[in-house]
Amino acid sequence: MIELLVVRHGESQADLEDRHEGRADFELTPLGERQAGLAAAWIAKRYRPHEILASPLKRAARTAEAIAQECKLSVAYDEDLMEWNNGLLAGLKRDEARLRYPLPSTGRQPHDTFAEAESEIQFRARAEAFLSKLLFAQKNKSDLHRICIVSHGGMINMLFHSLTNLPFQSEISLATGDTGIHLWRIDGSRKRIVFMNAQEHLRS
Repeated sequence: MIELLVVRHGESQADLEDRHEGRADFELTPLGERQAGLAAAWIAKRYRPHEILASPLKRAARTAEAIAQECKLSVAYDEDLMEWNNGLLAGLKRDEARLRYPLPSTGRQPHDTFAEAESEIQFRARAEAFLSKLLFAQKNKSDLHRICIVSHGGMINMLFHSLTNLPFQSEISLATGDTGIHLWRIDGSRKRIVFMNAQEHLRS
């Protein structure tokens, strides 16, 4: 049986400045650092993982490092866990982005690489590939193996869609707050969502 403990990073500087983040590599804010520490302590006490995989972008990497330090583990970084590649929008303030790169009148289509961004289809395929490789590598393990995945809101949503086999153009979206934590359990062909977007650690 495999458990995926999926964690979003803490608050980043881009959140405060209302910028398109995506592949822009902003640091955590002081509040984000505190959120990461609280999440790490909560995880170590309740759902200590056997390994940690993370996006190498600073906001996710720093959150993963806090968890690793608390759980006495190392972090393995995987570029497939990076946020949506938003191309020329990365780092721009949202008002500036609307002026410089206005959306076509038909809107953004699933195949569209507007503003040199990753298309929605490519983004979903990246999540599918990551999950397929991960589950294949774990399939012969008989004991419970818990993997902590530290990533970004968009990628976590795509991983959820991939795990649950939601259709590509689904109206269901998984919300994840700052250091929101999900637990997904896979036992053979059975998949169970144990909990979603836990943030009780932030209330301490």
